Amino acid sequence: MLLGGKTVFPITLSGGPPLTAKDPVTGLNGWTEVAAAGVKMLRVYPPWHAAEAAQQIQGVQAELVAAAGHGLHLWVGLYRAANNLGNQALLEQIVDGLKDSPGLGAWKGADEPLHGKVPSQGVVAAYDFVHSCDPNHPLVIIQAPRARTGPLTTALLKPYAAGGDIHGVDIYPISHPPGAHAGRPNKDISVVGDVTALVVQAAPGKGHWTTLQIAWSGVLPPSHVPIFPDMRQLRFMAYHAIVAGATGLVFFGGDLTSVMSPADAASGWNWTFWHTGLKQLVQELSSPAVVPALVAPPAAVTVKPNAPDVRVTARTAGGFLYLIAVRRSPTVHGPVGFSGLPAGVTEGQVLFEYDCGDFRPVKVTRGAFTDPFAPHDAHVYRFPLAT
Repeated sequence: MLLGGKTVFPITLSGGPPLTAKDPVTGLNGWTEVAAAGVKMLRVYPPWHAAEAAQQIQGVQAELVAAAGHGLHLWVGLYRAANNLGNQALLEQIVDGLKDSPGLGAWKGADEPLHGKVPSQGVVAAYDFVHSCDPNHPLVIIQAPRARTGPLTTALLKPYAAGGDIHGVDIYPISHPPGAHAGRPNKDISVVGDVTALVVQAAPGKGHWTTLQIAWSGVLPPSHVPIFPDMRQLRFMAYHAIVAGATGLVFFGGDLTSVMSPADAASGWNWTFWHTGLKQLVQELSSPAVVPALVAPPAAVTVKPNAPDVRVTARTAGGFLYLIAVRRSPTVHGPVGFSGLPAGVTEGQVLFEYDCGDFRPVKVTRGAFTDPFAPHDAHVYRFPLAT
């Protein structure tokens, strides 16, 4: 995705900390804190009303200016105005009022239109109109992980492909009982890759975002038990989405105060979750070591694992071959062999796994190597290519 004139792997908080909030750990302004870690965008989602639109636009304009000042962009929700052209005048007023701000990153179109039974024809018409008013910012459509009538399928998603520049899915598999959100036979957290792949297949040639959980309605009391992903689950789900084709990630529910500590609730954002896992993951994904692997084109070689539960993607950039590999199984342990690397490759590193202060080394022999994999493991490899 192009953001501020640069190709980035966008990491978005939906929603983020309030503009005036402070991180109680670092003491920094909340927007300063998340931007420094590598967050690129924050979602704002005004419930647009024609009678209040001028005032609402003015408020979002102020937030856009503030975002630009913090090195962030905003993902601005168009709410129900983007379901069809029934509110064309309001849609035009919103887009024209905000499109020229340097803090604007993208538009959010119809929300979960398939699950909400919003006809695809209206979604496409609204997208075409927004794009005619503002060709410089992408419109993103996020689908639910299931249709109202049953499981999510590529066939059901395809009619919406022309309705956005970026297509995504929200998927929150951490719950009691597990897997309730997707309603699929697979109740494991590997369902993240399953539904991401469906969206990628349904909208080829587009960008693809996967929305992962901080918190969601299925963990809110009193009807549900609060439960959050731990760091290992969070990292696996992020990389599994990337291997399945995600070109950006969104983290949802950091602003749901009912499952926060009193101190976090008072600040309006889940800083405890941020500091116990999400910040570390964001820093890794936005690091100079990993970013090239996330925005690079596919490699010309085909690297194959010898384990049926391991998924891989291979990419090349800057004189390196990158390999991202995840083990889907929640129980299988053991070494995994990889073959198909270029003949000139003799060594590599596993990024963000350390050995005596440097990234852990791996040896390659005749285009193959073997490495240990635990359940739900994720490894990012970097191999220098011969020049």
